[in-house]
Amino acid sequence: MNDKNIRKVILDLDSMLDFQEGSVVSRAIINKDVGTVTLFSFDKDEGLSEHTAPFDALVYIFNGEAEITISNKKFVLKKGQMIIMPANEPHALKALEKFKMMLVMIKS
Repeated sequence: MNDKNIRKVILDLDSMLDFQEGSVVSRAIINKDVGTVTLFSFDKDEGLSEHTAPFDALVYIFNGEAEITISNKKFVLKKGQMIIMPANEPHALKALEKFKMMLVMIKS
């Protein structure tokens, strides 16, 4: 499905990307100058090491369970929950079990 067609259908987030053993998988849904929407799947015990981003980012968990650390404070999120990772604050993600998330980053 190309970028123009993806805007004209109802999307089922969970079916848009699969888990891959020992990996983190991503798929960009929207990639604009003003912001991005990206789907991620994490195999159990996989994650993203601590880093910062210059923009606020919203993480919505739509499958599984994740530990998200923001400025050294740990949060456990499950299906249907979301959290905002503030701009310029260090954060990291780890899969407590396989999980899928949507990352929405606003750049303006």
